[in-house]
Amino acid sequence: MEKGGYVYILANRRQGTLYTGVTSDLMRRVSEHRLGVIPGFTREHGLKRLVWHEAFGDIEAAIRREKQIKAWKRAWKIELIEAMNPHWLDLAVSELGFPTLGRD
Repeated sequence: MEKGGYVYILANRRQGTLYTGVTSDLMRRVSEHRLGVIPGFTREHGLKRLVWHEAFGDIEAAIRREKQIKAWKRAWKIELIEAMNPHWLDLAVSELGFPTLGRD
């Protein structure tokens, strides 16, 4: 049975550094980013704010969308974020129930 997936964008602040990722479990993955348990780009740049996400019925579709977005210009990614989240709120707090980060 196919499992659904999510494409998401994290930021460290409004108009800050962006990261586009894909996962089959958005809650778990956001938690991992917020705790900094996975070494690499997101931990090094403090990317913990979920500023955009999109759900898919199958993970393959999510992976295709992630690759598409990763190939985009930064300005297009910002337009995508601001269409859903014009104030760059941390959607992990407002939609997923995570606690507020220190500077929110």
